[in-house]
Amino acid sequence: MSPGSANLSSSASTASILRKLLLIAVFIPILAGLGWWYFSERALPDYGPAYREYAYITNGKSNTVSVIDLRTLQLAKTIHVGTGPTGVAANSKKNEIYAVNTGSNNVSVIDAETNAVVATIGVHGKPYFIDVATDGKRAYVANSASANVSLIDLEKRSVIGNVRVGASPGLARVSPDGATVVVSNRGSSTVSLLDAKLMRVRSTLPVCQQPEDIAILPDSSKAFVACSGSAQVASIDLKHDHVLALIDVGRTPVSLTLKPDGGELIVCDFDSDSISIIETGNDEVGSSTLIGRHPSRGVVSLDNSRLYVTNFGSDSVAVYDIDMGRRIATMPVGSRPDGLALTPDQNYLLVLDTQAGDVTVIQKRKPRKLEPTEYSLLTMIPVGMQPNGIVVKAFMMSKPVKK
Repeated sequence: MSPGSANLSSSASTASILRKLLLIAVFIPILAGLGWWYFSERALPDYGPAYREYAYITNGKSNTVSVIDLRTLQLAKTIHVGTGPTGVAANSKKNEIYAVNTGSNNVSVIDAETNAVVATIGVHGKPYFIDVATDGKRAYVANSASANVSLIDLEKRSVIGNVRVGASPGLARVSPDGATVVVSNRGSSTVSLLDAKLMRVRSTLPVCQQPEDIAILPDSSKAFVACSGSAQVASIDLKHDHVLALIDVGRTPVSLTLKPDGGELIVCDFDSDSISIIETGNDEVGSSTLIGRHPSRGVVSLDNSRLYVTNFGSDSVAVYDIDMGRRIATMPVGSRPDGLALTPDQNYLLVLDTQAGDVTVIQKRKPRKLEPTEYSLLTMIPVGMQPNGIVVKAFMMSKPVKK
């Protein structure tokens, strides 16, 4: 290299350094401002040192439950449970979480204050879901390989009875008034109605093919059961134990989402790429809308205005405005999204990416000028392999909090 070339190289290097310094000087204040905006936007109200707000996620292939602190949107703890955890539920009356372990045929009881397993309750073959009564005293587990339902006393943390039902029961859901347990028997295309207090079968009703998901109205008057094998939803009168209607919807209805006011029921039609909205008063489909590829789960905001749907086949979440009757946004998320939940303040949507093994957090905020939507992807939180179920629990610690 000649001296002239060295001088040119030195000058170019000096100019490059000066350009970098100029860029740093310009962008540091901007980044600082963005950082302040980011953290101020995600700040949650301060309810004092005893307040807790967690999301619990079952990881089917990791045999764990991930705990996300919703005040910081960070992974707080990973809890080892049984084999193949699937369903998860929270007790509204005490600070406990229940994870169903399909592979080990038991239920892990998690103390939400310590985020530790405090008991393991054995049930029967292949349980997938658990439902907790509104009084917080009992829980119900359908055992798909044993054709029965286990009744759990949550005070004693033990099974106090097993009731025989139809073939391959997938889900047992208790009515809000605590009087009836509705069981979908996928293998026999029937629904069993159990007297919750006496814990015996009250009625067995033939319905449509392969009944699965269940929704019960807030006044406990009706139950709706999605039948994935016949593209129908069964409407059942719980006061007189009979089928009111078989409602035609899209192909492969896999999940039901009830508006908090009970007026409408949203059906995710997996193989029709659509949602069907059923008017619960007259058992008729009010509308049907294309929503995305293979919609799998939905959740409705507490004010009954927004519906969020995971599109399993297109790695996205659709936002549907219920009042306007149309989709207003589609947000990309991780691979194979399924379960989802809203935070108590309704400002954050948590989406389980079953193939990616993470949770996508979508933020809802006041729309700004030149922005196409009020929704934005905030962060992605790694959890375990194959996240299956999610439940959110907000509570005050019952024990004194050490400062």
